Amino acid sequence: MNQFPWLTTLWVLPLAGAALVLVLPAAQRVLARSLGLAVAVATLAVGIVVAVRFEPGGAQFQFVESHRWIPAFGAGYTLGVDGIALVLVLLTAALVPLLIVAGWRDEREVGTGRRVAHIYVALTLIVESMVLISFTSLDILLFYVFFEVMLIPMYFLIGGFGPRTDDAAHRQQRSRAAVKFLLYNLFGGLIMLAAVIGLYVLTARENLGESGGGTFDFRAVMAAANSGQLGAGPAVLNALFLGFMFAFAVKAPLWPLHTWLPGAAVSATPASAVLMMAVVDKVGTFGMLRYCLLLFPSASDTYAPLISVLAVIGILYGALLAIGQTDVMRLIAYTSISHFGFIILGIFAMTNQGGAGATLYMINHGISTAALFLIAGFLVSRRGTRVIAEFGGVQKVAPVLAGTFLIAGLATLSLPGLAPFVSEFLVLAGTFTRYPVAAIAASGALVLAAVYVLWLYQRMMTGPVKKGNERLYDLLPRELVVVAPLLAALLFLGAYPKPVLDRINPAVASTLSTIGKHDPAPTVQPEAATGTSGGTHK
Repeated sequence: MNQFPWLTTLWVLPLAGAALVLVLPAAQRVLARSLGLAVAVATLAVGIVVAVRFEPGGAQFQFVESHRWIPAFGAGYTLGVDGIALVLVLLTAALVPLLIVAGWRDEREVGTGRRVAHIYVALTLIVESMVLISFTSLDILLFYVFFEVMLIPMYFLIGGFGPRTDDAAHRQQRSRAAVKFLLYNLFGGLIMLAAVIGLYVLTARENLGESGGGTFDFRAVMAAANSGQLGAGPAVLNALFLGFMFAFAVKAPLWPLHTWLPGAAVSATPASAVLMMAVVDKVGTFGMLRYCLLLFPSASDTYAPLISVLAVIGILYGALLAIGQTDVMRLIAYTSISHFGFIILGIFAMTNQGGAGATLYMINHGISTAALFLIAGFLVSRRGTRVIAEFGGVQKVAPVLAGTFLIAGLATLSLPGLAPFVSEFLVLAGTFTRYPVAAIAASGALVLAAVYVLWLYQRMMTGPVKKGNERLYDLLPRELVVVAPLLAALLFLGAYPKPVLDRINPAVASTLSTIGKHDPAPTVQPEAATGTSGGTHK
């Protein structure tokens, strides 16, 4: 039965919108922004339709579209979503309209080119399109192509758009940050390409394609991998796993492959930095959950302890470095390194609670980071500096801005009642059942997060109004339109995460069932197991 191609519409719409924006007359800057926003809202509407029609108890992959692409290689244009991909699609589609509004005038800060606004909006829509097809792809080669292609528009957003400055050193720093972002991720992608080719060779040797030969169909390869039909020894499968994992660990990023992130985050505009940290980088953690676990279950199990150790190091490292920062935007960037550590820890705990918590953490991190980074960006654009010591007393002159900053900061430290608390609790609970030492060590970041968030708020927002801050003004209506939905989402998901978890849990359970992993059984002390109501043990 033919069905409407919702997933194709989902990613083609922003791509077509980008093309339309680029062909508008150069003088139509407002129209270019407005058209970009309309396209982003339309994409969100399509995402909502997909979410409403999605059946949590239905087939693992829904809205499947499958067409031949390169038959000689067994590559197809195959799309589909499970509950994990669905919530990430919604996160992407919901954030992009807010980022376009938040960066409404960002492009004015980078130069005097007549088509700057057009290019800025078009690049944002292109990134959205590439991310959406990555989340919905069920063909390994198709995923890889767009996993790499999204780097190009993101590179131009980092290197070509940022705070306007006459300082040549600052311009050079922005250029270096963009190049570092691109080289790190391209190198990771090159390693992954070798693994993709190696995996294809295995499928060709076993004639897993529809008409013999190899295949890139994710579902076929997943079935073969979990039934032992790939016909490769542990050493080969471990090597292929590491090829995929390396690329995803760079993108996520996982310590020690994180060093490109802080520079890229502070060099881009706040909206572009959020697009990178809250949306693009999620493709890395999604890839770990989708491809590493399902295609290489044995290798995932082998390397899970090592990856968990690296994740814990990243959690504590990011939090400790955040405390020592003097640049507010760089501080927030380091918190993301810590949060990605939690996500990766939950994934490789390979428990239902850990996997659900990690997926929910992807959503909550995207919302909380967007709120905190954008509010900080609004403040920095008013003051003209990112140096924390230059602020002070902001709550006296801009109380709404200070109040929203506090809520976003409290969400970042996972305060109970706000969305990140639920996901962090699930990650720690799910990890503890398999790796208790790692869970205990990671929980130390809760204290460190309280230190860097509350100390940051104290230095910037409280105390007497420092010289230069007396003319700061409160959030504008356009800025409130951006901030209000983010804070509302943090409050709603903190109190009632059930609608999201209802879609995540079946997908996580299916993933673990496919790879043959089960939650560890509770350990019962012999006394408790053999005791009776009338017995006493000493």
